[in-house]
Amino acid sequence: MKDIDERISELVRQAYDHAPAVRTLLDEASLAPADIKGAEDLSKIPVLRKDALVEMHQANPPFGGFLTIDPQDLPRIYISPGPIYDPQPPPEDPESMLAPFRYIGLGRGDRVLNTFMYHLTPAGILLDEAIRACGATVIPTGPGNTELQIMMMTALGATGFVGQPSYLMTLLDKAAEMGLGAGAVPLKKALFSAEPYRPSQRERFEGEYGMKTTSAYGTADVGFIGYTRAGAAGFCIMPSVYLQVCDPETGAPLPAGESGEIVATTLNKAYPLIRFGTGDLGALAEQAQCEGQQLLGLYGRSGEAIKVRGMFLHPNQLAYAAAQFPQIRNMQAVITRPANRDVVTINVELNEGAERGDLAERLSALARQAARLRIDAVNFVEAGVIDAGARKIVDEREWD
Repeated sequence: MKDIDERISELVRQAYDHAPAVRTLLDEASLAPADIKGAEDLSKIPVLRKDALVEMHQANPPFGGFLTIDPQDLPRIYISPGPIYDPQPPPEDPESMLAPFRYIGLGRGDRVLNTFMYHLTPAGILLDEAIRACGATVIPTGPGNTELQIMMMTALGATGFVGQPSYLMTLLDKAAEMGLGAGAVPLKKALFSAEPYRPSQRERFEGEYGMKTTSAYGTADVGFIGYTRAGAAGFCIMPSVYLQVCDPETGAPLPAGESGEIVATTLNKAYPLIRFGTGDLGALAEQAQCEGQQLLGLYGRSGEAIKVRGMFLHPNQLAYAAAQFPQIRNMQAVITRPANRDVVTINVELNEGAERGDLAERLSALARQAARLRIDAVNFVEAGVIDAGARKIVDEREWD
């Protein structure tokens, strides 16, 4: 396989020639493809922020000038917050994309509950494809319907699970209530994503139930970035991505071991995102315990956007919803996590003399449409309760 410097050099040359957006980014930085000879030279290119990516997509729809192949060759197109229409380019090395699934041993004979959504977001169907590529059989359940999922799991002898770890906790709790202990649960392999995978959960799944598990880190724009392995802290990085950890203010790469913003370069020439700022904070290992790069962990967000139930909630989504109602003076979302479940509450200050009417219902519907998240409650608060300079999204969740 080509080394990373050669892959990056080829990627930049291809992108400059065929992706107008990348050509513009390099031209504005007074760079030519020949200036990027390898990974060390990537820092010459400015970090591409999500807001800028949104603007580029809006200015040059539908793919922002990043797609280098004929759109007719795309198998699928998704939508992510912005909105951005994310093309699903054909993978250059399909087998390498199966690494997390191979790690937990998925293969012929396994039947796997896929509890991710199949519509709008890429998780459900992309994991479906990967499971089938490993030779296993998919049970495409999607989220919810816990008792039905338990019935299918036991009747079909499902050995695998993919979804959020909190949902597997819910499923196992319900199974226990129904008299199905660890010995009656056939699940032996699990891949998680979209939320933190906590030590207490790992202890239950691997210790009590004897499962082999992994947790995958990814974003809607980049796809899977890394996955956990026993004996390696944090995440082993997928071969389809090259990571840097950078100063969130300057974009300058930081030494291994130092915390900063995770900046990803996708190595797929069909849809190259070069130096894309994920907004997540992390640190790279000085000596990787993986075949490639190793991300020691995720330490939060560099901006105000946070992940809730597997979806990023952005302040601009709330601002859009609030702007539709002139009676709203100020608005703030508060995220809590009682009983192992994310709860989204919106606090609203109204302008003086404004009537509530059916505002709660209309606001919930619009916020759900903008962010694709269910709003659990809308609280109307007195003027001044929300500090004008406060964060628009407050994360009060506690993780054990």
